[in-house]
Amino acid sequence: MEALKRILVLATAIAMSAVLFSSCGLDKKTDVGSMTKEEIAEFEKKTGGLKLPLDDKGTTISVLCDTSQDSNQSVVVNELRRRTGLNVELIQVPRATLTEKARVMVASRDQMPDIFQGGMMTDELNDLGMQGAFEPVNKHFDQLPNIKSIYVDNAKELGTEKVMKSYTAADGNLYIVPIYDSERYVNHGMMYRKDIFDKHNIPMWHGPEEFYQAMKKLKSLYPNSTPFVSKNGEAIFWRLGQSWGGLDIARPYYDEETKIWKHSVTDPNLKDMLDYMKKLYDEKLLDPEFLTCTQAAWTSKMTQAETSFATVDWIGRLDQFYEQTRGIVPDYDLRYANPIGPTQKVITLSKVGAGPAVKKSENSLLALKLLDYLLSENGAELMSCGIEGVTFNWNEDKTHAKYIGFEEGKAIGINDLEEKYGMCVSGLCRRYDRRCVYFNYTEKEQEAQDMMLNKEGGGFLPEDPLLTYTAEEKQIFSDYNAKIEKATSEFCSKYILSSNPSETGDMAWTAWLKQADSLGVQAVTDAYNAAQARYDAQ
Repeated sequence: MEALKRILVLATAIAMSAVLFSSCGLDKKTDVGSMTKEEIAEFEKKTGGLKLPLDDKGTTISVLCDTSQDSNQSVVVNELRRRTGLNVELIQVPRATLTEKARVMVASRDQMPDIFQGGMMTDELNDLGMQGAFEPVNKHFDQLPNIKSIYVDNAKELGTEKVMKSYTAADGNLYIVPIYDSERYVNHGMMYRKDIFDKHNIPMWHGPEEFYQAMKKLKSLYPNSTPFVSKNGEAIFWRLGQSWGGLDIARPYYDEETKIWKHSVTDPNLKDMLDYMKKLYDEKLLDPEFLTCTQAAWTSKMTQAETSFATVDWIGRLDQFYEQTRGIVPDYDLRYANPIGPTQKVITLSKVGAGPAVKKSENSLLALKLLDYLLSENGAELMSCGIEGVTFNWNEDKTHAKYIGFEEGKAIGINDLEEKYGMCVSGLCRRYDRRCVYFNYTEKEQEAQDMMLNKEGGGFLPEDPLLTYTAEEKQIFSDYNAKIEKATSEFCSKYILSSNPSETGDMAWTAWLKQADSLGVQAVTDAYNAAQARYDAQ
């Protein structure tokens, strides 16, 4: 591997790259040192067999990226250019304006970058692909070894089977290249003040009744407290709904037992959850400001000594809040906790996610090969760890990257790596190396992963099938979904906050079912089941 490192260091220009790498992978006749057959094999394994450089002409390939950070002259992006021989040009747009900018580009096709997503959904990209805007990926599988391996040849083994069924357009072509292996097992969930629970011999809960009793006990011990707080606004219904039957609030969900889609807004589990939340709210166990609480106010409540003791959020808060309270709140110890709901399960974070499409042009194949490289082990290492000896070094057993150039003891995040080195740029990073910082968990984050991976009677909800829809079905969603979502949020909020008996309980639920029917819930559900039938038939 030292020989490989020498090659990458000594390759100082794109033109030089063409000398270092031949069409068969590596040329042992170069004057930068020879490589053994074993080293060549190791190199090509990490590129999936893809031959570098991809181009010897310095062809420009533009990539639309979701970021406000200028990474065009960063260490890692320059290294990407050197390895691939491509002049990779990042078109960087802040997330807030990304979709708007993308639609302007679509309106004038010649303004579209070579690699394009722009915050647009897969269905939109597929429609554009069928109109001739994008290059079919499947027509080039034989030249895209990593894409083909991950999404076709080894799909069952890697858990990516749904890609060809879920992302293929109606004309039979695959127009997008999904992101691969970019999610943790657990990224959000319930958290609790273990120090306070332990102080009063309160066990961590394993279901709604135990959670209720814990909050009730804490309220009696700390009368001025709001035991359970949230900053999620109406999104709290979705967060909690996951462990109440896997509800995707205001959307249909797939019932694994019956193998049909049902709508969450008319599911009895929703009423059970709302009744439960109302009990917490009425007894002042749930923050009365849970729908309007700002992040600043929520942070204040969760970092004071005796104000709030349970919440739901991103697991990075476990250590972040500890740092904020160090020296201020003795023994502060926020830990990951079980879900509240009766299933005790959390949502499964998918192995794959929506990805970009490649503009149909004379450079389409080169753009696809760039994406293929970024999906390789070598590409993943570059975009999430960087360059060994320059941006990182391995720990002793090579299980974690140790990043260079940061203050000793600093908690490093992917945003820090993007800013300093141009790593993890959203739109360019197609796959994470699991030795990078994103998977280098702190003790508390690792505990969260282990809890759900090893959990008896809990664990993960099965992933819903990812479906494709006809134009008629999409029109149904356009006609009804926004109205259903708005009405559901209003109903759920009123149900919990109201003191009027007619706006809660069985009477309110019966009235809601009638209203939901008039909102087109059945039409939406029927469209999902029609799409499921096509999916099952593939």
